[in-house]
Amino acid sequence: MAQASAKFESIAFVASSVPEARAGLRRLAHRYGNAAPKDADAIVALGGDGLMLQTLHAHMHDRIPIYGMNRGSVGFLMNEYSEEDLLERLTAAHISKVHPLAMTAKDRSGETHKRLAVNEVSLFRERYQAAKLSISVDGRVRMPELICDGALVSTPAGSTAYNLSAHGPILPMNAPLLTLTPISPFRPRRWRGALLPNDAKITFEVLEPFKRPVSAAGDHYEIRDVVQVDVEQENSVELFMMFDAGHDLDERILLEQFRY
Repeated sequence: MAQASAKFESIAFVASSVPEARAGLRRLAHRYGNAAPKDADAIVALGGDGLMLQTLHAHMHDRIPIYGMNRGSVGFLMNEYSEEDLLERLTAAHISKVHPLAMTAKDRSGETHKRLAVNEVSLFRERYQAAKLSISVDGRVRMPELICDGALVSTPAGSTAYNLSAHGPILPMNAPLLTLTPISPFRPRRWRGALLPNDAKITFEVLEPFKRPVSAAGDHYEIRDVVQVDVEQENSVELFMMFDAGHDLDERILLEQFRY
C-alpha cells in the first residue's frame, strides 16, 4: 500500500445504472469535469462493488488508479460518497496494488479460454449431481477426489467476498497467499481448504465431466463444461485501488475479521 503523491486534476467518472449513481455522475461531472479515461489522472467509479470490478476489468492494463464512491448496497471496495473536496481526497488517498488471477480453462470440445479475475476463480456443478474434482498444486496431486458443489481460488482482495461466504479465511492485503476453498464439500466432509503461496499454480481436473458437468468463472465471466482449469497469480498486471486515509482496504479487511 502506498499513499498517492500525484496531483489529480483530470478525472473520469463512471457510474452504474442505479438512479442515485447516475444523478451523482451528472453533478460531479458538472463540478469537476469528465475526462476520457485514457486522458485521466484517476477514474472515479460511482456504484457498488460490482461496478468497481467492472471498472477494474475495463482498465485491466491501463495502470490508471481507480477510486470508488458507494452508490450501491454493500460497497466493501468503495469509499464514502461525498461531492465535496474530491481533488483533495484523491491526493490524500492510499493506493492498494492488486494482482489478478489468471484462469486458463479447457472445455470438453478442446477449446481453451483465458481470463483474468480480480476476486476469485470459481468452479460450480452445473446440474443436480455433485461435482467431482481432482486438485493439484505445482504439478503434484494434493486432493485426488473432492466431491462438492464447487471450489474457488481467491486473491487477498477477494477473500472477503464469495470466499468468506464459503467459509474461507480472510487474507490481509499484503499477504503473499491465495485461498483454496471448497464450496459445500461432501467428501471429504471436513476439508476446509488450504492457504497457498501466491506463486503456486493450482490445477483442477474435472472427474466424470459428462456425467457431472462443471462450469468455471473468473469473476463474472463463465465457461461451461470445463474439463481442466489452471489458476495462478498474474504478476505482470497491476491494478491500483484508491482508499481514503484510515479506511483503506487493509483496515477494512482487518475490521471484517472482528465482526460478529
